[in-house]
Amino acid sequence: MLLHELQHYRHADAAANHLMNLAKIIYWLNPLVWTAMQKMQCDREIACDASVLQMLTEEEYTRYGNTLISLAAKISSVPLSFSAPMAGSKKQITKRILHIAAYRPQSRLRRLRGTLLCLLLTFVLLGLSPVLSIRADVAKQGAYPDPEENVTYIDLASSFDGYEGSFVLFDTKTDSWQIYNQELASRRVSPNSTYKIYDALLGLESGIITPAQSQMAWDGTEQPFDAWNADQNLNSAMQNSVNWYFQSIDRQAGTAAVKDYFHEIGYGNEDVSGNPDSYWMESSLKISPIEQTKLLKKLYYNEFGFEPQNIQAVKDAMYLSSNGQTSLYGKTGTGAVDGREVNGWFTGYISQPGHVSFFTVNIQGEKDAAGSKAAEIALNILDPDHGL
Repeated sequence: MLLHELQHYRHADAAANHLMNLAKIIYWLNPLVWTAMQKMQCDREIACDASVLQMLTEEEYTRYGNTLISLAAKISSVPLSFSAPMAGSKKQITKRILHIAAYRPQSRLRRLRGTLLCLLLTFVLLGLSPVLSIRADVAKQGAYPDPEENVTYIDLASSFDGYEGSFVLFDTKTDSWQIYNQELASRRVSPNSTYKIYDALLGLESGIITPAQSQMAWDGTEQPFDAWNADQNLNSAMQNSVNWYFQSIDRQAGTAAVKDYFHEIGYGNEDVSGNPDSYWMESSLKISPIEQTKLLKKLYYNEFGFEPQNIQAVKDAMYLSSNGQTSLYGKTGTGAVDGREVNGWFTGYISQPGHVSFFTVNIQGEKDAAGSKAAEIALNILDPDHGL
C-alpha cells in the first residue's frame, strides 16, 4: 500500500481532499454536492489504483486487489474509524476491484489516442469560447434598430453634463432613428419606475383596474413621500410614481401572470425573478433605451392587440403638458444603490398633428443620476433649437 500512498502524494490528492471538504462545509445542506464528492473520491482512488498497477507485473495485480480487500475488512471492523478513505464504501471497493480485474496496461497507441482526444476537445472549447462570450454579451444587450432602418448617430456629449448616458429617438414623420452613444443605448439596465407604464397596462388587461375604476385605497402604512399617503387612481399613481399602487397590481395578478405578461410584450430580458415587490428596482428586470423606445412605439400603436380603451388609459396617465398642438407624454425612473441615485430614466413621446416622436434618455452616475435629471437633459435635447 506504500505505492498507493506515494501516488496520492505525487498527484497532490491531500490538497484536493481539503478543497473537497471545504466545498462540503460551504454547501453542507446540498445533497448534490455530497453525491458529487463521493463520486470524485471514488474516481480519484481508481485513478490512483491505475497508477500503481502501471508499476506492477500482471502476477502482482491479484495480490494488490487482495490487499485492498483485506484492508477494507480491517478498517470496517474498527468502530468510528477516522482513517483516510483509502478503502471507501463497499460499493466503491467493489468498483475498484472490478477495475483492477479488468485492468490492462495502456499501450502507446491508446495513450496517443487519449492525448489527441484531449487536444481535440481543448481546441473545440477554445473555438466555442468567442461564441459563448457573444451570447453572454447579447444577454446584457437589447435589440438594435433593424439593419434596413434609417439610423443617424449623433454627438450629444455636451448635453449630458458629465453623466454617462444615451439618447434614442424615433421620428414617425421621417421614419428614422437618431441615437447618441450606441453602446449605452443598447445596454440593458434596470427600468425602475418606467416599468409602471407597462405594469399599469397589465392591471388594465387583467381587470384588476379599469379605465373607469382605477381607485385603490391607501392602507394607512406610512410612505416615504407625502403624495403616497392617500388613496390613488391610475393617473395620480403614475404622476406621483406611487410604488405601493403598482406593487398591489403585481400581487393581485400573481407572479406567474406577471412573468407571462412581460414575455408576451417582449419587455427587455423579461426576468421578474427578483423580489416580487422590487424586481424592477435595480434588480432582475432589465431593458435598454433602444428597447424602451421600440416598446413605447408598440404601445402607442397598440401592436400588442390589447383593448384600445386600456391603451388610451395608459396614454392619459402618461400625459405631462401641452403647448398649442404639441403634447408631451412620459415617465421618469430613478434607481438608487446604498442611498445614491445611480440610474436615471426619462422615456416618452411628443405628439403633434400627424407626427409622433418617441424618445428615451438614460443616465448613469455614482450619484445624482435621477430621473428628474434625465428629463431635464431630454427636454433640452428635444428643444427646437437642437433641430430634433
